[in-house]
Amino acid sequence: MMSLQYKFSTVFITSLFLFFSSCVMNQDDVKNQFRLMPSVSEKKFKQGYYNQKIEKIRLAYSPSGDSLPLLYGLTQNIKIIDNPEEAQIEFAILSDEKFIAESYSLEIKEEKIIINAIDSAGLLYGFISLNQLMEDAKAQELMLPKVEIFDAPKIAFRPIQIDVKHHLEKKSYYYNLIDELAQLKINGIILEIEDKLKYKRRPEISSSDALTIEEWREISKYALARNIEISPLVQGLGHASFVLKHKKNKPLRDDPNSDWAFNPLDPKTYDLQFDLYLDAIEAFPHGKYLHVGGDEVQTTGRGSGKSPLELNLIWLNKVTSFASKQNRIPIFWDDMPLKQAKLMGPIYNKKMSKAEVDSIWMANEPNLNRFIEQFPKNCVYMRWNYHMAESYGNAKAMDWFSSNGFKVMGATAGQTRWTLMPQRESNIDQIRIFADQSIRRNYNGLLLTLWDDDSPHFELYKRGIHAFAEFSWAGLSRTKEEFKKAYRHRKFGNSFQSDEYSFIDLLDEPVGLWTNLLVEEGTHRNSLNQGNVTKINEDVTGALLTAVPIKDPIEEYIIDLPDFDNKGDWSKKYAKRLTELKLQKKKLEKVKNILDNFQKVGTKSNYNLMIYRQVSNLVDYNFKLMEKLNKFDKAKTTDEETDYLEALYKVKNEFELVRKEFEEVYSQTRILNKPENYILDQDHHRHPANQTINFDWQFTSEMMLLKKIEKHFKSKNYLMEGTETSIK
Repeated sequence: MMSLQYKFSTVFITSLFLFFSSCVMNQDDVKNQFRLMPSVSEKKFKQGYYNQKIEKIRLAYSPSGDSLPLLYGLTQNIKIIDNPEEAQIEFAILSDEKFIAESYSLEIKEEKIIINAIDSAGLLYGFISLNQLMEDAKAQELMLPKVEIFDAPKIAFRPIQIDVKHHLEKKSYYYNLIDELAQLKINGIILEIEDKLKYKRRPEISSSDALTIEEWREISKYALARNIEISPLVQGLGHASFVLKHKKNKPLRDDPNSDWAFNPLDPKTYDLQFDLYLDAIEAFPHGKYLHVGGDEVQTTGRGSGKSPLELNLIWLNKVTSFASKQNRIPIFWDDMPLKQAKLMGPIYNKKMSKAEVDSIWMANEPNLNRFIEQFPKNCVYMRWNYHMAESYGNAKAMDWFSSNGFKVMGATAGQTRWTLMPQRESNIDQIRIFADQSIRRNYNGLLLTLWDDDSPHFELYKRGIHAFAEFSWAGLSRTKEEFKKAYRHRKFGNSFQSDEYSFIDLLDEPVGLWTNLLVEEGTHRNSLNQGNVTKINEDVTGALLTAVPIKDPIEEYIIDLPDFDNKGDWSKKYAKRLTELKLQKKKLEKVKNILDNFQKVGTKSNYNLMIYRQVSNLVDYNFKLMEKLNKFDKAKTTDEETDYLEALYKVKNEFELVRKEFEEVYSQTRILNKPENYILDQDHHRHPANQTINFDWQFTSEMMLLKKIEKHFKSKNYLMEGTETSIK
């Protein structure tokens, strides 16, 4: 007779065998179930699994006596012990010829997990990759797969930009963001500080809500512990409105009537700028760089007779020399020398043939070469291109700098001038292209700019940041579509990796239509606040070329309303928009359904999804306004007119609720309003967040149209006074 002990053992072993057998997957299965972000250089999944459950991975041993790095997620409970036999993890920092800075190896065997790295950063990244594998295993109720990984970055310096010139986030958000960036193996931040630092040497420049040097220093220290160096960007020669708007500093203007640019020939310009640099360096003591700006400016030196290029180089040499004395490597936007030498056109025209580009360079390169000795060698020339990085002209410009012995970095973008949210699929194509160019040219850095000009919520930049992390670390190992799957996997959970959950792409076009849906053709919603409107006519850098004064912006530049006596004309005038609205309305409904599914199933990154929900709601609100106006215009009877007007007024009166919810969600992390004493500048580049003290700028078109509706329909007296549908 079979003993009870034998029966138990047999059942247990059989069950164990069945469990592991059920877990055996082919390579494609493993690939789909375990997606690292960014992807790794070399990876080989093997048959079999680590023999302990995730919860049991608690003990680590270092034969070289190294300390554990900062730990995230499921690895946070791991502690060091002295007994290698008891440890599930063995780790060490080792010298190895195949290892470059930040590289590591990770091997998961049946009995042991081994992490080796070349330095502390590599060790941090090795444990981060382990945590991602553990998260995937736990979420899917799997064992850790046996795997061999070797990983190293393709680009050494991989910073993102944080631009705080128009608003600050709550401090807690910066700390949380840094943790998220660290887990994406981002190793730098360029922080455009402007007036959001309480300058000790020039206190009049600081906004009253600015963070102190000590507060920024604490953030910088926190980042450094996570292998992220923060370097400041202090704007000049142009983009100087935050300084030159103040009465005290007006004598330093290049043009007395404009707060845009410094006079580069005034010694006091440098006294002021150097004071700002010194305070910024104190606030961010751990960065290697000082970004001095220098883009989008053409100075005259108060009529000195010197060319704009000469003046630019005079200024550049002075500020880069100062930076070097402070042991900082200066970074300079490279566009103005190229523009002043008449070489900018080919950069932004990818349709130009190589022969055409070469011809333009042959004719105009001497304009650069005759000043070549005046280009400072201690400077990094940052070739920024956000929309046409693939153009031959862009490559030609980069190669001119590098072939002449200058240091070059690229700058791509996850956000430029997109209103409400980044578009063009988060600019993924351009990020991929510029990363690949930087890798092939062996440049040691690439920056992801995230401009605050139109101030979408920072959460909406996250997919672009993930794309940058992926392609700057790993190159083109993933296609764009593979990246999107991996992003959804990591950001929201394995259950959401499939294309049916690609709601961000679906939002792209509805948001694009929303941007100028309520303004007349040739007008942009960003231009309505400051008493002028800009026709859609810009140069290759996005600088404005024409502006038309507005006597009554609501009447002149907000869309017309239905004519009471010529019904149907309004619908004909806006037929193209209405047709497009129907198409985009369907996409918007799909987005809402997907977001509903996220909510039902439950997911990570709930706050991120809440922000997207508010974006969808605001777009939907504008669509509803247009639909109601269209129905009123097509009404056949007075009764229909009254019904449709009541429906329109109902939608109109929903606005405050839409706005309230929008602000409640955004304000969880964002400081929405500027201080009451804040001085707005001249807003040369139509930055909407610079146009009002409060959060009105986000809703300018909506507010103007609603005022126009109130005035227009009350003039016809369709509704009796005192009715609930009357406009308040």
